[in-house]
Amino acid sequence: MRALFGVRARHRWVHLVIGGALLMPYFLVGSVIVGSITPGASSFDSFPRALVTFVVALPFAAVSGLVPIARPLLVFGARALSGVDPAALADGPARSRDARLRTSAWYTLHVALGGILSGMSLALPPFTVFLIVLPAFPGLRHTVYSTSGPLSSGWGIACAPAAGIAMLLALAACSAAAGALLARLAPVLLGPSPADRLAAAEQRAAELAVRNRLARELHDSVGHALSAVTLQASAARRVLDSDPEFVREALAAIEETTRRTVGELDSVLGLLRQDDGDLATPDLTALEGLLSRTGLKVAYSLKGDPASVPELVSREAYRIVQEGLSNALRHGGSSPVTLQVALSDGELALVMENPLSGAAPVVRPGGGRGLRGIAERAVLLGGHASAGPDGDVWRLSARLPLGGAR
Repeated sequence: MRALFGVRARHRWVHLVIGGALLMPYFLVGSVIVGSITPGASSFDSFPRALVTFVVALPFAAVSGLVPIARPLLVFGARALSGVDPAALADGPARSRDARLRTSAWYTLHVALGGILSGMSLALPPFTVFLIVLPAFPGLRHTVYSTSGPLSSGWGIACAPAAGIAMLLALAACSAAAGALLARLAPVLLGPSPADRLAAAEQRAAELAVRNRLARELHDSVGHALSAVTLQASAARRVLDSDPEFVREALAAIEETTRRTVGELDSVLGLLRQDDGDLATPDLTALEGLLSRTGLKVAYSLKGDPASVPELVSREAYRIVQEGLSNALRHGGSSPVTLQVALSDGELALVMENPLSGAAPVVRPGGGRGLRGIAERAVLLGGHASAGPDGDVWRLSARLPLGGAR
């Protein structure tokens, strides 16, 4: 009984009735065509003429289903009323030829089954009610049927209510079967095509790339700021009583670093909230300011004009240097750092070295991802990067082709 009259069965019956309503304009067009061939008669005069009109109407429905925007409308109805898994159906208009043909097949089947079930739903219930109440009103058979019909005998009148109930059950069974057929075919005809799956995969890849970029920006910006602040605060604590001027400079550097990092953090969080605007990331032209605030003695040499570096390469190079300084703070203590930036032969070369202090490095819980991020940035631009001990120094080197910005 639940399969015939449950909530899902009722929703699917409504879905079929909507299909019958959608069939009516095509049926009227078919009646005009049939009437022009056989004038003087209506498509509703006889069942054969109505059946011919029904068949003539279906090709017009099939043509309507080829419109790309038809698929999202049909998917909405199938998700809401047919009990189909939403993930099994496609989103967006049907772009490819295969998707449009499958959508047209679904629409044609929907209006065909809906037209048949709508006609049955209009015709059978009044007749079944007549059969159910016939034993209580025997005189009804004389007003509707001839006295020589099957309802003229006592057995015919006695069996009429059972026949009426059987007809209602048959109508419910036909509706449930048609609804189940549409639900089974929905993923096949309204499901994503190979082109849709490819577009969805590309969209997921693009979103993942954005998430990875935001993760790298947060790691490099916030990680560097915390390392610099930790070093400045530690040095200021050690000389708090003996060198107040140094403490004042360290506090000023901490203030500037945190203010800049909060601005970058707001920019990244704005993108996570899907606000408009682009990620405001510093580039090589801001490198000297970064070196002055880091709290390390940096011997910086530059060959070439950083303003001529493409924007994307310049931003990624800035982040690589920033992460290298963070590693120097964690692993080299206050040892001086040597940084060389050179532009030559369509390539940007970065080399950073700092002596190994021999002390245990500052290890963060869970380990760091900075070196992996540096390698990812370089590879995405078509270059390469390496980092590791070289004798008594730690060397970070990266080569970024300027054409990687394309």
